[in-house]
Amino acid sequence: MADITTINPTTGEDIKDYDYMSTDEVNKIVDASHQAFLEWRQVSHEERARVITSIGDKLLEHKEELAKLMTEERGKLYSQGLQEIDLCKAICDYTAENGISALADDIRDVEGLKKGIVSYQPIGIIYGMQPWNFPAYQVFRYTIANLMAGNSILLKHASNVTGSGLLIEKIFHESDLPSDLFRTIIIDHDQSEALIGHDKVRGVTLTGSDTAGAIVGQQAAKVIKKAVLELGSNDAFIVLEDADLELAVKTCTQARLINNGETCVAAKRFIVVDSLYDAFRKGIVEQFAGAKAGDPMEDSSDIGPLARRDLREKLHKQVQESVDKGATIAVGGKIPEGEGNFYPATILENVQKGQPAYDDELFGPVASLIRAKDQDDAMRIANDSRYGLGGAIFSKDEDKAIRLANEQFDTGMIYINGYGLANPGLPFGGVKNSGYGREHGGFGMKEFVNIKGVHVHGKDK
Repeated sequence: MADITTINPTTGEDIKDYDYMSTDEVNKIVDASHQAFLEWRQVSHEERARVITSIGDKLLEHKEELAKLMTEERGKLYSQGLQEIDLCKAICDYTAENGISALADDIRDVEGLKKGIVSYQPIGIIYGMQPWNFPAYQVFRYTIANLMAGNSILLKHASNVTGSGLLIEKIFHESDLPSDLFRTIIIDHDQSEALIGHDKVRGVTLTGSDTAGAIVGQQAAKVIKKAVLELGSNDAFIVLEDADLELAVKTCTQARLINNGETCVAAKRFIVVDSLYDAFRKGIVEQFAGAKAGDPMEDSSDIGPLARRDLREKLHKQVQESVDKGATIAVGGKIPEGEGNFYPATILENVQKGQPAYDDELFGPVASLIRAKDQDDAMRIANDSRYGLGGAIFSKDEDKAIRLANEQFDTGMIYINGYGLANPGLPFGGVKNSGYGREHGGFGMKEFVNIKGVHVHGKDK
């Protein structure tokens, strides 16, 4: 019997079987990865940038193939899979364009020294454990930055997107990158913990739930290795009384339902001030009621199936528990009959502390609608969460929104009058139980480097 069987969430049919690698095989991959790193670290920043450009070019050659596989393995809308691959290409382009200057030595005029030099040197193998919701983007987000920094990469992908992980490896291997610098490994949790402890692995990065983050963070800390953790969230989208109502309704719908609602940085709690609540509710309920769940390969579908059957069961249980504790269902909330892991676009009202819809992350097309008395109350509710990954503020007073974002919103990324999953030019990451460390915006290239201080003594000529 195979260790992993991938399953099509739209049809419920098996796709392919995979076996775990042996410990001996994994150790050989680690040794080869380390050897490749020793050579790659000597390569100039300019040459690394050229290779990264070749990865982006090769990715586009496999664009339709990878997008279709992501749809088959995890139920992602095909159109959104194509967009995801474009984002990966943008990461390659941004990194190639900005990495040379970001990693250049910083020469400082330091009192008592001839000069001081700050140098950013690679450290070795970076081991990444990545989730299934964005099978390509999650991999490119940490991989490209770390390759630019001079490190080598090991990937343990989520088991239900094993095929996508192997296809991504093939794409890297067809580019100008030396093959041993990127390897996809198929291992279990015990092997993963052993790999974190391997003396040739120097950094660990995980995208996943806060439960998984706590485990991996402890495993890395136990062997004194740096980790970057990008974890779940319960992001608040705040609609203030001076908001553009039509824009807020349209944007919040897209921000909750994109990627089947299976997005860590999606809109999850809609916090609306009292004066706009009824009008916002009317608009958002209409939008959600009209969202069509269907075949993710069809352009007419707004939502595909959830990635796994157990994830649908968990989501529905969270909805039911919220209702049992006082929430009401404005739309949706019923598991449809028929094949596939479909769940309807759902809105919960009367959401309060103590309900999963308020306290926890609901990973699917379910939104929590919360009434706030005023702006101050809205900010209080937004920050009343153990999470802090993303969030949004809708207000026609842009300066006020920026001030609230900077000074009051306790979260890592804030969208003002809009929504976007990520931008390669700005940092990505969270606070509180949403993790630590940053990717994108040049920050990811410096998470796993040795920031060296070189003290040059002597007198100037």
